[in-house]
Amino acid sequence: MIVSATPLRSSGEAVVGKLVVLIAGEGSFENGFPVTLRVGEEDRPASVEITGRLPPTLEIPQSYTGWADTYRRLGLRSRLEASVAQVTNVSKLEICSNAAQLLRDRFNAWLHSESFRPIREKLLEQLMPSDEVRLIIQTENIWLRRLPWHLWDLCDRYPKAEIALSAPIYEFIKPVASSHTKVRILAILGDSTGINTQADRLLLEQLPDAEISFLVEPQRQELTEELWKQSWDILFFAGHSSSQPDCEKGEISLNQTDSLTIDQLRFALRKAVERGLKIAIFNSCDGLGLARNLADLQIPQIIVMREPVPDRICQKFLKYFLAAYARGESFYLAVREAREQLQGLEDQFPCATWLPIICQNPAVLPPTWEQLCSPWRPPTPPDEPPFVPGSPDKDGFRIRQRSPRNALKGRQGFVKVVLMSLVITSLILIGRQFGLFQAMELQAFDQLMVSRPTEEVDSRLLVVTVTEEDIQAQKQEPRRGSLSDRSLSRLLEKLESYEPRAIGLDIYHDFPVDPKYPDLAKRFKQSDRLITVCKTSNPEKDNPGKAPPPDVQTANLGFTDFVLDPNGVLRRHLLAMEPSPASRCTTSYALSTKLAFRYLEAEGISPKFTSDGYLQLGTTVFKRLRPNAGGYHNIDVGGHQVLLNYRSSPSALDVAGRVTLTQVLNGQLNPNAVKDRIVLIGVTAPSAKDYFFTPYSTGQRDYQDMPGIVAHAQMVSQILSAVLDQRPLLWVWSEWGEALWIFGWALTGGLFSWRSHFFLRWGLVGGTLFVLYGLCFGLLIQGGWVPLVPSALALVSTSVSVAAYSAFLAQRQQSTFAH
Repeated sequence: MIVSATPLRSSGEAVVGKLVVLIAGEGSFENGFPVTLRVGEEDRPASVEITGRLPPTLEIPQSYTGWADTYRRLGLRSRLEASVAQVTNVSKLEICSNAAQLLRDRFNAWLHSESFRPIREKLLEQLMPSDEVRLIIQTENIWLRRLPWHLWDLCDRYPKAEIALSAPIYEFIKPVASSHTKVRILAILGDSTGINTQADRLLLEQLPDAEISFLVEPQRQELTEELWKQSWDILFFAGHSSSQPDCEKGEISLNQTDSLTIDQLRFALRKAVERGLKIAIFNSCDGLGLARNLADLQIPQIIVMREPVPDRICQKFLKYFLAAYARGESFYLAVREAREQLQGLEDQFPCATWLPIICQNPAVLPPTWEQLCSPWRPPTPPDEPPFVPGSPDKDGFRIRQRSPRNALKGRQGFVKVVLMSLVITSLILIGRQFGLFQAMELQAFDQLMVSRPTEEVDSRLLVVTVTEEDIQAQKQEPRRGSLSDRSLSRLLEKLESYEPRAIGLDIYHDFPVDPKYPDLAKRFKQSDRLITVCKTSNPEKDNPGKAPPPDVQTANLGFTDFVLDPNGVLRRHLLAMEPSPASRCTTSYALSTKLAFRYLEAEGISPKFTSDGYLQLGTTVFKRLRPNAGGYHNIDVGGHQVLLNYRSSPSALDVAGRVTLTQVLNGQLNPNAVKDRIVLIGVTAPSAKDYFFTPYSTGQRDYQDMPGIVAHAQMVSQILSAVLDQRPLLWVWSEWGEALWIFGWALTGGLFSWRSHFFLRWGLVGGTLFVLYGLCFGLLIQGGWVPLVPSALALVSTSVSVAAYSAFLAQRQQSTFAH
C-alpha cells in the first residue's frame, strides 16, 4: 500500500503541496502490515523517512463485512441489477448506521495503534491544515481497497484533501496533442431497467464548453466503433454494473440483454487512452472491479461507486460533481465537495458519502476543466535522437545487440529448459510435502467452489428451521433446549401424518421425555421414520459428547460430528466412523448417511462395501480421502471421509426447500412438500451457535457461515445426488498424476520464456494463467480438484528463471564481444 500526497491544481497553475508516501509491505490483517513513511516537497526527493507498523486485527474486515451486509439488505433501488425496489424500514436504517459507526470507530482505533503512532505524528508535523493534498492509497489487498479511508480522523484536519485508490503497477501516460476547444465526452446510457438514466443525460447536456456524444443502450460493436472513431476526454457510463466478489473483474449492462466486461473492450479502451482519454466516470454500482480492470489500461482518473448505489444518489452526485468541476474546482476537490453534499440525504440513504471513490494513475496529474477545454501541444523533442541498439554511434561504429531470448539456442537450450522445469517442480513438490501451500490451495479451492454455476434446490429434501422467533414463541412452555417436548411432539405428529420417507432431528435430546407427552417417547423408541442424533466424545479435547435420547435404537441414531480443516472450514464429509467404546454415542454412521440409507431403501438400494473397504451405494463408490489428497497435507482422515461437494446456490439456505417451526405448527405446510421426502429439523437461531464456516464464507454473499442443519442437508443431498443423479463426487489425482500436471505447466512457462521475446513472453504467460484457471474451474465442475496454486507458481517461476538465465548468458556474451 502506498499513500502519496501531491498538490492539487487550479486553473492550470501549480499549488504548493507536500508529497507523502506511505508504503505498507506485504502483509495481512492476520499478521499486520509493515509501514514506511516518506515525506518531502513536491517534485523533490523525500526529506523525511520513518518506519512503523499497522498491527494485526481481524475486527476491521469483519466490521466491514458486517456493515456491507446490513447496507445491502436495506433493499434500496440501486444500479446493481434490475429489480423492484423494496421498502426500507427504520430499524434497518438504524442497524446500518450502527454498523457504520462501529466500523468507523474500529478503523480509527487501528490507525491510532501504538506501533503506527510515529507515522501519524510525523504526518501531523509535516502537513499543514491549509495544504491542498491528494492522498492515493496504492494497494493490491482487496480489503484495504474496500475500506472507507475518508473516515480516517486525520483527514478532518485537511479540508482540501481527498483520497483515491491506485493499482500497484502503473505507467506514465505520454501527453497527446489536442486542438479542440470543447471537452469531448462519450456518454453511454446502458440498461435503464428500474432506474432513471435520463436524469444523467440532462445533467451532462447542461455542461458548458462540452461536446457530448450519447449512446443509448448500444450494441457492443456500436460502442467499440465510437471508441475507435475519434479521441475522447471523458468516458461516462450510467446504468447497471457489478463486480466479482474478489473485485478481480467488473461488468456493465449495455442493454437489457447484453453485459460486457472491461476485458471485452480492452483494445478499444487502450486506443482511447493513446488518443488522450483522461477521465472515466462510472455512475453505477459496485465499481471496484471495473476500476481494477480500467487501471490495468492506465486510464489516468476514474470515478466509481464502491458498493450498490441508490439511483437518486447517482443523480445527485453527478449533479454536484459536474457543477463544482465545471466552475473551476480541481478534480479531487470537486469529488470531495460532491461527496460531502450527499450527507444531506443520509437520513434516507445511509452512508451515501462513502460510495464515490477516485481511482488514480499516480504518474498523471488530474486536469482541470479549463485544461480539458484548452488546445495543447506536447513539448518539442530534443534535436539528438535517442540511441537505438543496432544503429551507428556518433563515431560511426555499429553497436551489435544480442537478444536474451537467443542466448539459449538449439537442443542444448531445450535440455536446460527441461532441467530448470524439473528443478522448480521438485522444489514445489517438496514445499507441498511440508504443507507450505496448503492454505493458498484451500483458498483457491474455495474460490473455484463459489464461482460454480448455480444449481437447483434438491426437491427430495425439506428443512424445518427453528428460528429465534420460534424459540421466543415457546417461552411459556417448559423446555431444556431450543425445542420444548410439547412443540416437538406436535411437530413430529404433523410431519409423520404427511408420510415422509425419513425425518432427521438435528437437536440433542439427552434427557427423558416429559411424562405429559407419552406419544413423543413412543416415537423415539418405535418410529421407523425418525432418526435422532448424538455426538461422540473426545477425551483428548475434553469433549464429553452428547448422549442420544433414552431408549432410542442404534438403527435410528446418527452422529452429528463434523471434520473441520485447520482453519475451521467445513470441506469434508464424515460418512462413518468407529466410535470410542467409552463414548455415550455408539452409532457408526452420520445423520446424513442414515437418512440417505433410509431414502434409498425405497429405491431398492442397500449399502455394501467393496474389497477395499469403500462404501458403495448402487454403482457409486465413496472412496476414502487420503492424508495428502489434493491440496491437503498430512490431515487426519480417520473414519470414512470424502470431500464435500456443496450444491451451489445463491443463498446458504437454498440447498432445499425450507419452512419454519411456526409455519408447520400453524398448518401452513403443503403435505405434498413432505410426502416421500427427507425432512431435516434443526436450529438456525444465532443463539444456538450451531454455525460453521464453509468455502462460501469468504465470498461476498448474503451470508458468512452455514447453520448445522443446512450442512447436514448438503451432505444428504451429496449422497442422494451422487447415487441417483450421477452428480460427481469430488475426486483428486494420485500424487504422481499431480506431479506430472505441475511439471507440465512448469515446462510450458519455460518454453514460452525460451522461444519468445520480452512482451510476447509475459503476454503468453499471463494468458496461460487464465487458461490454467479455466481448466481447473472446468475440471472442478466435473468433480476434479487439481492443483491450481502450485501449477501457477511453477509456470511463473520457470518463466522468470529461464528469462533471468537467458539475460545472464546474453550479458556474458556481450561482455565477451566487447573485449
